[in-house]
Amino acid sequence: MEMKEIITSIRKEANLTQEEMAHRLYVTRQAVSRWENGETAPGVDMIKLICVTFGVPLERFFDMPKSYFCQCCSMPITDPDLHGTEHDGHASEDYCKYCYQDGEFTAKDVNMDEFIEATADMEAQALNISREEAVSLMATLLPHLDRWRESGTNK
Repeated sequence: MEMKEIITSIRKEANLTQEEMAHRLYVTRQAVSRWENGETAPGVDMIKLICVTFGVPLERFFDMPKSYFCQCCSMPITDPDLHGTEHDGHASEDYCKYCYQDGEFTAKDVNMDEFIEATADMEAQALNISREEAVSLMATLLPHLDRWRESGTNK
């Protein structure tokens, strides 16, 4: 589903006009209209605000089937060569080669915030967004990934 369709469906599920949605998000009706027409797209921070305001999970905006994304950094694993490896040399089903090798995380003894700071520039470049947007996006996405969710301590 495209961004414009997601925003339109969220607005309609809330039974709101574009004007009413705009008021709740502190933007103009024209901004909502442009999002819904696909002329522009909301930035990362606005997407987060939409999620909080309308009680929508962030994953709705980023179609993220678990098997397709690294469960440490969220990088799409589109090629078998991008999979990390387990102790026995088999490909990891959950992690990319940059995060996981020989059954261990490559960034050991770091918490999620340290990981975000260390990888934000690469994420920004890969997504063609600012570093600040990358930090914001990662801070929202990573807590839902297995490495960070299951650890309890974010390590």
